[in-house]
Amino acid sequence: MTTSLFPDLDPRTPVIAGVGVATQSVDEPGGGAEAIELMLAATRAAAADAGSDAILAEVGRIAVPAGNWRYSDPGRLVAERIGAPAARTSLVQVGIPQQTLFDDAYLAVRDGGLDVALVVGGEAMRRATLARRAGVEAAETEQTGVAPDDLQQPSSEIITKTEIEGGIASAMAPFAIIDNALRAHEGRTIAEHRDEIARLCAGFSRVASTNPHAAFPTPRDEAFLREPSERNRPMAFPYNKWHCAQMNVDQAGAILICSLAAARRLGIDASRVVFPQVALESSLSVPVSQRAHIHRWPSMEVLGAAAEAHLGYALTDIEPVEIYSCFPAAVRVQQRALGLPTDGVPTITGGEAFAGGPWNNFVLQTTAAMVEQVRTTPGRPGLVTTLSGLMNKPGLAVYSTEPGDRPLLVADLVDAATGATERRTVREGYAGPATVVTYTVFYDGQTPVRTTVIADTADGDRCVAQCADPELAERVTREELCGRPITVAGTTFTA
Repeated sequence: MTTSLFPDLDPRTPVIAGVGVATQSVDEPGGGAEAIELMLAATRAAAADAGSDAILAEVGRIAVPAGNWRYSDPGRLVAERIGAPAARTSLVQVGIPQQTLFDDAYLAVRDGGLDVALVVGGEAMRRATLARRAGVEAAETEQTGVAPDDLQQPSSEIITKTEIEGGIASAMAPFAIIDNALRAHEGRTIAEHRDEIARLCAGFSRVASTNPHAAFPTPRDEAFLREPSERNRPMAFPYNKWHCAQMNVDQAGAILICSLAAARRLGIDASRVVFPQVALESSLSVPVSQRAHIHRWPSMEVLGAAAEAHLGYALTDIEPVEIYSCFPAAVRVQQRALGLPTDGVPTITGGEAFAGGPWNNFVLQTTAAMVEQVRTTPGRPGLVTTLSGLMNKPGLAVYSTEPGDRPLLVADLVDAATGATERRTVREGYAGPATVVTYTVFYDGQTPVRTTVIADTADGDRCVAQCADPELAERVTREELCGRPITVAGTTFTA
């Protein structure tokens, strides 16, 4: 029994004892492991990482972020197979930050209601896609008549009916719209903007080439990433395929969280223990078109300021950093919100385009990677951020092998985020003159065919509209549309 593990600290202090990941690359349709098997492999790897076979039997809560599978209570499947059948299970739906799963565990451990928690998630989308294309079945464990003990569902709106009717429907469109708003705000030309995105993504690709768990480690240079092509098809201007999260991957991640008292009792070596020093989120959700400043993320700014106040130093002093990276806008806006260098490459994994983007599970991968990273440089903190929805709800965490000068800060800063976020009224069925705030272009193959805008109305409200004019669509991939006057008629516009 280890009793000297940070003996002066509160025994209820939450710590991370072990992390694990599991990956596969299936080539045979119908072959490979299903998602729950990958979750189990990652869980067992986390126990091995902690150096304790006994820790799994003591798991009292298993939290899983919802995924692209049919399990009704995946936590129960994991609990039964790791020898913790009494564990309470939680399933957290899309629209709730992945940071929430960690924060819930930290609070339960700190408050004395839990000794050991497991946060685990995984996807087998490559396996499923390969089987579907081949017309064969990818077997998946069936669960009937089972429900999680705790089902968390978002209560706020992520995307509005008006936005969908105005043409903002694809996953990448809102991020492209945000990125173009940032370009306009900073006064960049379209060519300069494309250069910046290519440079950023090339840097992420270089990092992924050194990551043994990366799904797409082949380095891709700026020239390839900048230009649309058959191998890098345009998606939503200014984004091409390899600017975007690649979700057809088979990846799982698991993190074992426990009290310091449990770590002592289980004999966890001090070199494995990692302390969360900051664990912040905001549950405020404001649809993109309603944001007064579309190029900003005030909620993340609030989290960054709170983290710096608690830590006593600037986030720019932290290295390594893993910024949530589903699309370039996510990285670029967060760099500015947190005061990070705008010419930096804030990743240790390679990001969702190159390391792999297992949908609602990526933060588990990045947290596991960061825990491993900070162990290599004792006392040096690492920063991980979370994004939920369409840059709606943020999360921010700082990890270190040292507990820090203050107890862990866990909070949902929704009130401060609400106060910092200015909104605009979005009008449905608006007709009249408007000024383009931001936009994106959609394609048919390589051909631009449709433009969607968010615009300011003549009386200071907002509207969303689209134009199916290929000539205009092609032109505004070369010439700035932001700031230009248009005429809106309901869900359509002319320029």
